[in-house]
Amino acid sequence: MEFPDLGKHCSEQTCKQLDFLPFKCDVCEQAFCKDHFTCAAHKCPFAFKKDVQVPVCPLCNNPIPIRKGEIPDAVVGEHIDRDCKYRPGKREKIFTYRCSKAGCKKKEMLQVACDQCHGSFCIQHRHPLDHGCKRGSRAVSTAGCSAARASEAKPSSAPTTLSSSWLAQRFRSKIKR
Repeated sequence: MEFPDLGKHCSEQTCKQLDFLPFKCDVCEQAFCKDHFTCAAHKCPFAFKKDVQVPVCPLCNNPIPIRKGEIPDAVVGEHIDRDCKYRPGKREKIFTYRCSKAGCKKKEMLQVACDQCHGSFCIQHRHPLDHGCKRGSRAVSTAGCSAARASEAKPSSAPTTLSSSWLAQRFRSKIKR
């Protein structure tokens, strides 16, 4: 042998081949030939350090730690049964806002509040006339609106011919109070 310092022998007990470009194992840091450089080929005792896989819960997407020797499927199943934040059996209520109209049992996803009485109503009863809105002490209805217009149309001290814009402005000021 002319170059005894050149190259290294394979660390595999059954091989011991002299290799001029040996591979170094990432885990056990020994030199191996091209046939034995993988952890499986030389049966590396520290392969569990390199081949670490952490299972992820399919429901909540959180990583689930497992100990050496545990079956990942069993640990994930136990996580789903005990610790998982996502509960498939426990669903959140979507339709939470119940209609305030007497006798109506409909529910809505979003709150539809009346501007006058601040009640929560379904789409069918959202308008003040549809749910018999009472703002203050008097009920607002189509009959009430027309009666208010008729009483303001002919005040006793004003002339009989009034402009329509004046009546509309006067009616709006009465409603705002």
